[in-house]
Amino acid sequence: MNNIFEAPFVKEMCDTTANMYRLGWDERNGGNISYLLDPAMAEAYLDPKTVLRTLPLDFDASPLAGRYLIVTATGKYFKNVAGCPQNNMGVIRIRPDGKAYDILWGFADGSRPTSELPTHLMNHIARLKADPEHRVVMHCHPLNILAMTYVHDLDEKAFTKTLWRMSTECIVVFPEGVGVLPWMVCGNDAIGEATAKKIKDHRVVLWAAHGIFGTGETMDEAFGLIETVEKAAQVFMTIGQMPIRQSITDPQLADLCHAFKIQPRAGYLNV
Repeated sequence: MNNIFEAPFVKEMCDTTANMYRLGWDERNGGNISYLLDPAMAEAYLDPKTVLRTLPLDFDASPLAGRYLIVTATGKYFKNVAGCPQNNMGVIRIRPDGKAYDILWGFADGSRPTSELPTHLMNHIARLKADPEHRVVMHCHPLNILAMTYVHDLDEKAFTKTLWRMSTECIVVFPEGVGVLPWMVCGNDAIGEATAKKIKDHRVVLWAAHGIFGTGETMDEAFGLIETVEKAAQVFMTIGQMPIRQSITDPQLADLCHAFKIQPRAGYLNV
C-alpha cells in the first residue's frame, strides 16, 4: 500500500487549501472542498475494506454509491490542513444504499466532513448529470464577490452581464453566467437543493451575503473559475462609485464568443 501522505489528491488538497487561505477566501473555519476520486487511485493508497467509522446521511446519495471523495473537515481551518492533513480532511465512500458513508482515512481527531457535505453531494450529483467528468465542488468566501452581493441587483442576468463586462476573459471562462441565490441559512438540505438546481446549468453559484460555490473537472479548473469571478467583482467594487466612460459592449462580447467558439447563455446578449 502506498503512503497516503504522498497521494496526489492529498497533496493537491493541501496546496489548494493553503492557497485559498492565503488569498483570504477562507477565514477561520470558513469554506470547504470535496473532490471525487478515481477508484483505482484511491485504492492505491487505501484499503477499501478498512472502515474507520460509518456515519449517516439524511438524504438519498445513492447516485454516488461506491464513490470515493476526499473532503475537508467541519470546524477546521484551511491554514492547518497542510501541517496535519489527517486531522483536517479525510476520504469517505458513499454506502451502497446512499444513506450513509464510510470514513476510510482522516478525521483522525474524531471530527467529520464539512457540515456542508449534503450540499456538496447534491451538487456532485447534479453536475455529473451535466458533465460526467465533473470532479470538484469548492465553496469559499472571497471578499469582493461577497461585497458585490450587497450592492448589486441579484437578478442573474444583470449580475452576470456586469461580471462579463469587467474583464475580457470573463465571458470566455464562464459563458453560461452565474447562478445567484438570495440569503439562506447554510448547512442544511434546503440550501443544498436550491444550489443543485442552479448548478445543473451554471458551474458557479453565488450565495448572497455568504460566498460562492464553484465546480470543475479538476481542482485547478474550479479554483480558476472562482478566481476569475472574484477578479471581475474586484474590478466592479473598485470602479463602482466612479463615472463609467467606456465598457465592453454586447456586440463586443458576441465577437469574443465567436472568436473563442463558445455559446453565451441564451437571451443575455442584445445583438
